Parts: sequence; structure tokens; C-alpha cells
Amino acid sequence: MAQQRLQQIAGHGNFPRGLLEGKTAIITGSGQGIGAEAARLFANEGAKVVICDVDSKKSSAVADEICASFPGRAIFVPGDVTDPVYLQNLVTKAGEFGQGKIHIIVNNAGFTWDGVIHKLTDKQWETIIAVHNTAPFRLIREASPYFRVKDNDVRVIINISSVAGTHGNAGQANYSLAKAGMIGLTKTIAKEWSQFGVRACTVAYGRIETRLTRAREEGAFMVTPDGQRVALGIPGAQLAKASSSAKSSYVHNTLERAGTVAEAAGVILAVASPYFSYVNGQTIEATGGMFL
Repeated sequence: MAQQRLQQIAGHGNFPRGLLEGKTAIITGSGQGIGAEAARLFANEGAKVVICDVDSKKSSAVADEICASFPGRAIFVPGDVTDPVYLQNLVTKAGEFGQGKIHIIVNNAGFTWDGVIHKLTDKQWETIIAVHNTAPFRLIREASPYFRVKDNDVRVIINISSVAGTHGNAGQANYSLAKAGMIGLTKTIAKEWSQFGVRACTVAYGRIETRLTRAREEGAFMVTPDGQRVALGIPGAQLAKASSSAKSSYVHNTLERAGTVAEAAGVILAVASPYFSYVNGQTIEATGGMFL
């Protein structure tokens, strides 16, 4: 009986058809980077994936790529996660795509807009909080009818955080607070919705090679909802200084390298999978061994 119940929770004993077979997932910020790689992994494991990104061209490209290998396993619904109307549309289309069900939400969308505390503007503060806290909350609330159901189906919410949220980071008061807030949101979901069979976990990354951690001089940027262009990345001089400092835990870890996008996405897949069926409300730090 116990083994039968375990298989019911996990979905299928040895997972012969894919770890996420029959699941429908929304992944925000999945037009590129970690989100796009997570979408590919999810589809490879049998999930239907809703590609969500503010960049419609990149969203379309990722969905087309997935469908070329796995027909019918991806759609793209581009838009701005800070727009409540967009989130309503996103959930509606995801529910239709999943034939009345949504099983997984990955709140991954985000960017940095750095500044030291005494120079950080209200706009920088409010924009980062809106993207990293208000938008995930609204999306989860909008999708609640798909999660607060007792049908013996497994559902998972994964909120993406950072070591800035678990340990703080100079020059990132807004981002650090926002990423710490993701952890609190996760724990609250785990306590409120576990009665419906919903798991919630946070993944907090260390240094992963993305546009947010490369040299700012490479020219990556983000455009805010009101049209302001925000340079992304870390100033080259700051990166060089950190790389040369043995005290810089942001760069240095026990593996002595940054993580790849594929490795970062693999952690999301692992948390969403049946192998994590007994893990709830936890923050998984994927840092290569920082702070040890």
C-alpha cells in the first residue's frame, strides 16, 4: 500500500515515459537563458510548456525549436509580467493548452538594476520589486483555481532566487530584498497549499553564466515597461577585481568555476520532478559550493 501511494504521488514508478509526462508548465522569462533551457528540458521530459517572455521574437523561436523536436509541446504567450491583464491572458491560454490543467509554475523572469543604497532611486527599487515579487504573486494568485484542487495530481511552484537574497550583495539592495522575498513567498505557499498536494520550492543561484553576470561592456540591456533602457551585467573592472580577490565568494566556489545555463536549468527540472516529491518549502542553493 505504501509503495502504491508513493507511485501515485510520483506519477509513475520508474518514470519510463518522462519525468514530467502529462504536465503543463508556465515558465516566465523563458525566451532566453535559464528559462529557455528549462523549457527545453521540460519538453524533453514530456511536459507541455508555455513560453513566457517580454520578447516575442525570442519566445517564438524557443517554442518553434521545441515543437520541431516535440510537436505540440510548446506555445508562446509573450508579454510583460508586470501587467496584470497579461497575466490573466497567460493563465487562460495555459489552461486551454493544458486541457483544463496547469501543474507547474516557474517564476524565473527578472533582471537587475543595480545601485549602492545612497544612490538607488525609487524607480530602480519599485521596478525590481514589481518584477521579482509582485508579478510572481499575481501569477500564482491568478493560477490558484488550477492549483487549489484535490484531484490527486501533483503540482509544483518554483520561485527563482539568488545568493543575493540569501546572503545580500553590495550594490543590489533592491535585488537582494526582492530575491529574499521570493523565499518568504515560497514558504507561505508550501504552508497554505500543501493540503492540495502543491509543493513549492526556491532555487537560489550563485554565479551562472548569463547576461546578468557577464561584463556590462558586452552591451546586454533590458527595456523597462515605460521604455527606459537598463544596462545589464557587471562592470568589467568590478568583475576583474572580484576575480582577483580570494575573498570574493560571488566569483569563487569549491568548483572554481561559474555554472552553466544547462546546469542551472537542470536544478529546476530536478525540483519539479517526482524525485523531489518529499521536498517542500525549501531553498535549494545552486552555487558550486559558495560560502563553505
